[in-house]
Amino acid sequence: MLQEPIDNAAAAVDAAITSRRSVRAFRSDPVPHDTVADILKVARRAPSGTNMQPWHVHVLTGAAKQALTDAILTARDSGEDDQQRPYKYYPDPLFEPYIGRRRAVGWAMYGILDIKKGETDRMHAQHSRNFEFFDAPVGMIFSIDNRMEIGSWIDYGMFLQSIMIAARGRGLDTCPQAAFASYHLLIREHLGLPETETVICGMALGYADHDAPINSLETERADLADFVSFRE
Repeated sequence: MLQEPIDNAAAAVDAAITSRRSVRAFRSDPVPHDTVADILKVARRAPSGTNMQPWHVHVLTGAAKQALTDAILTARDSGEDDQQRPYKYYPDPLFEPYIGRRRAVGWAMYGILDIKKGETDRMHAQHSRNFEFFDAPVGMIFSIDNRMEIGSWIDYGMFLQSIMIAARGRGLDTCPQAAFASYHLLIREHLGLPETETVICGMALGYADHDAPINSLETERADLADFVSFRE
């Protein structure tokens, strides 16, 4: 049954959506287990084709989170090939306007961190921060049964967005992290997932460190005229 509109609901929802950022530095303050559970309970209301609900969430905190971080960084630092990604995220070659947008956010981030072009070691170190969940107290790994088709992957995007918005409504921040898919096989083995499970991404969850320069990054969005056609 549809519920009556809630006073100021639009403002609250809009604020949660527009204040969402990909946070890359977190405080160490713990997030209560019940809060994480509440966020996931809300997010499970995300729509999915014929109510399939194709998501599997692996919530990591404390020693479990650190163990995964250590396993990935050990493999990464030893030069182990990380091209395990089970899907292509970007087309090859990338083209405009998308390549321009990607470069803009990359150089904006490196500019804040004072990482110069050609400083590959520093770029590598910054990318490795993904696997530490940017020091967030909660890390999540998301997987899907690899027998599912693209429609379920579309559904998954709505689920991930629901988590991020529910987190913002509770004063928490997140960073969705496709980087984890590059260690799909390692993660699957480490977490004891069946061979039918594919790692889609990770996500850091916690309280943003507002004193960290990297969190001043605010990406631009295209004007409506660039992607909307109103037809009457």
